[in-house]
Amino acid sequence: MTNVAEAPYPTYRLIPSRFPPIGLFDMVATPADLSAVMDLVGWTNDRLVASRIARLPQQEWVYGRPNASIVMAAFLHVSPAGMRFNSPDLGAWYAASEIETAAAEVGHHLRREAVARSLPELTRVYRSYSARLTGAYLDIRGQQAERPNVYAPDRYEASQQFGEAIRRAGDAGIIYDSLRRRGGTNVVAHRPTNVLDVTQADHFEIRVPAVGHRIDVRKLTA
Repeated sequence: MTNVAEAPYPTYRLIPSRFPPIGLFDMVATPADLSAVMDLVGWTNDRLVASRIARLPQQEWVYGRPNASIVMAAFLHVSPAGMRFNSPDLGAWYAASEIETAAAEVGHHLRREAVARSLPELTRVYRSYSARLTGAYLDIRGQQAERPNVYAPDRYEASQQFGEAIRRAGDAGIIYDSLRRRGGTNVVAHRPTNVLDVTQADHFEIRVPAVGHRIDVRKLTA
């Protein structure tokens, strides 16, 4: 079964507040200016970042608009193991249709970090971004039985191959069921230029114990 759908609107993404919103891509006007600024600040000395931006066609670079750096960072600063629908070679923009689902997703990974670091619990502050995602997305919601390898809870080999095939085909990305919050919806956008109207919103403190399933979320006041 192959279904295509528009992404939910709005979508929400949580980013650890320890990563400042660096405005490298926000202020430049042309790709040439961007290359010069990247050289100036040493980004091209980072071989991983340099190789990733080389893999991203120049017409898909996002620059010269608010929070462009937040978008580009999702594609250029990637987990060493990749994520569910992208390999370590190039990142993607992951978001959820509900802020509660976004919190459940980051809480899951925060718990895995606590276990890996042998900590009884872990707390981190995140800032949220809302965005509008354009394009037609492959919709695989309700297909967990049909696509068990793609939906494997903690193994990404099959899902990364699946996601990268979507990217190579030139498609926008994938809408899929959250495995961390029943009834939640996630979306991955493989094209930076499809991530529009990115707006910073609330901050949240998220605390998880290493053992169990509890996720404590506290909205922080301004």
